[in-house]
Amino acid sequence: MSEKPIESHRKQPEECEQMMDIRQEIDLIDQQIISMIGKRYQYVKSAAKFKTDEAAVKAPERFAAMLLERRRWAKMEDLNPDVIEKMYRDLVHYFINEELNHWKEQA
Repeated sequence: MSEKPIESHRKQPEECEQMMDIRQEIDLIDQQIISMIGKRYQYVKSAAKFKTDEAAVKAPERFAAMLLERRRWAKMEDLNPDVIEKMYRDLVHYFINEELNHWKEQA
């Protein structure tokens, strides 16, 4: 786990008075994001016990629907949906491979 506790942000972007303020806030946000990805991974590993075969792990229809939803969320946040899709595509492919390994160990 991390060396320092995760804190919520302390300053809004417009309240930052110097570059160090911005860097500290970005570091806190990135720490929270990575912590949440770790939590997501725990759910992925837990999902393996409900999967009966490799096709269920890969779930291509669910994967496609999930990417569309993330694209929609990106647009709502005024982010580039292509960038968010690539990030999730990479992340979920990694998690699928991990889930496959975990599922195979359980089988």
